[in-house]
Amino acid sequence: MGKTKAPWHYLLLIILAGESIFFLPYVLSRVFRPTVLDVFQIDNVELGICFSVYGFVAIISYLFGGPIADRYPARKLISWALWLTALGGVYYASYPSYFGLKVLYGYWGFTSVFLFWAPMIKAARLWGASRTQLQAFGFLEGGRGLVGAAMGTLGVLIFAFFRGQEVTGPSLQESRMAFQPVIYCSSIIVAFAGVLVWFFMRLNDEQEQTAIVNEISIKQIKTVLKTPSVLLLMVIVLCAYMGYKTTDVISLFSKEVMHYNEVKSAQVATFLLYARPIVAIILAVFFIRIQITLLLSIGFIVSFFTALIFALGLVSHSTVLLFVMSIIMLSVGVYGLRALYFAVMEKGNIPLIYTGTAVGLISIIGYAPDIFSGPLTGYFLDQYSGIQGYQYVFAILAAFSGIGCWAGWKYHVMYGKS
Repeated sequence: MGKTKAPWHYLLLIILAGESIFFLPYVLSRVFRPTVLDVFQIDNVELGICFSVYGFVAIISYLFGGPIADRYPARKLISWALWLTALGGVYYASYPSYFGLKVLYGYWGFTSVFLFWAPMIKAARLWGASRTQLQAFGFLEGGRGLVGAAMGTLGVLIFAFFRGQEVTGPSLQESRMAFQPVIYCSSIIVAFAGVLVWFFMRLNDEQEQTAIVNEISIKQIKTVLKTPSVLLLMVIVLCAYMGYKTTDVISLFSKEVMHYNEVKSAQVATFLLYARPIVAIILAVFFIRIQITLLLSIGFIVSFFTALIFALGLVSHSTVLLFVMSIIMLSVGVYGLRALYFAVMEKGNIPLIYTGTAVGLISIIGYAPDIFSGPLTGYFLDQYSGIQGYQYVFAILAAFSGIGCWAGWKYHVMYGKS
């Protein structure tokens, strides 16, 4: 892979696009989960099924979108993905029926994955060149975290302005009126990000041609599948992504277990978002001398012990300090892993020109939790009241973290010295 990096503004645009596109389908429901359940009149299982619809469409999109990313410039694919995703936000703000909501999540599964995911990862790898992959993906994850936290904070401020800080719950109509400006504002930002990417995320001809294949073929898929690191990364991403999906329940945990109101629970979720850029940027700046493959296992160890604290029921409304410390530890493990797992592709000898195909194949397995984690989490939270449901959810995370630790260590043994 080449040694010359693309300009800094190229990375900044990847960061802006990389978080903006997921704000509508995911971040809003993470920060405002109690509100989303209320305004759409659905429960945790039904919201989980919406995520599953997204996941099913995404799995197909990963498979076909990966090779597309190796054939066409990232700038064009990413721009169209942002515009089409923002268009779905207009429909989202109309508060469609449950059936319409499932259709919308399927649509978002296409726009945010087929046209976007592999091009984003490939663009970040191209920016980093061969000697700065940890910095590239650390800054990408950290920057995305800053954008997500900023957008989350803006959303909370808008919602609090229209909703107010009263403890007693508002009517359904009042909640919808307060949440609608949040959706519209998010959609405008996503669309504007697409405009910026289209006009300014450009490379010179030489840089662009080094990362594009002349045609899409079965050969590139076979070449990638024969690479042992790709199979290990499937397991690593799968286990790490379960941790990220588990953070979706933090705002609801704050409300149901810690007894916070809607605004304060959204503030807790937003606080967690701010840990994401801090963790990723610290990794990119201060841990470059530690073998990147070894950091994978360390991240899973942190996730495992944090999940165990929640699974054992040690966190409750009477242990506020432990709650704060636990979500900080969870963010260290979860967001640290997100900054690492695609950064080790270079160590695993995956060719740059086939990055899109590799990301697509890895993501088919790695992001499978988009299909099953939502309904699974929703089942335990709806079937078991109070803290018990959360104990089951975090026990599942502990199991995945243990498997991830094994896969991360194996990857380190195989490729850590390369």
